[in-house]
Amino acid sequence: MRHGMSGRKLNRTSGERKALFMGLAASLLKHEQIKTTLPKAKDLRPIVEKMITMGKRGGLACRRQVISRLGDKVLAEKIMGTLAERYKERPGGYVRIIKAGSRAGDNAPMAIIELVDRDIMAKGKDSGPTAETSVEESDSEEKE
Repeated sequence: MRHGMSGRKLNRTSGERKALFMGLAASLLKHEQIKTTLPKAKDLRPIVEKMITMGKRGGLACRRQVISRLGDKVLAEKIMGTLAERYKERPGGYVRIIKAGSRAGDNAPMAIIELVDRDIMAKGKDSGPTAETSVEESDSEEKE
């Protein structure tokens, strides 16, 4: 029996789950809105909210915990700076989950998970080459 056990296994080992939520949390904090399955979104919410709370608390120990959980110093700076300022008056509830129907391939329930009062311009930023950067790179190669 699972008395006192929390969280879903998601058909993964503990290391795989840890890596999955590390990546999902990093993507959510970078883009401020992602689409994933509903069970993953429900398990991701407390992880991200605790990180933002640590960012609001500040201090070196909290900064190191956030870096160890995300594996990215740039995102830790975003949490400790931008997001901590944005949510300093909010006592909690930094993440919103919106149901988004079901996936066509396997009928899995999908959800959009996003930060409340998110920056709309953050979505898609720093997520690989874009048309503008590839044009600029090809122009610079031609000049050389």
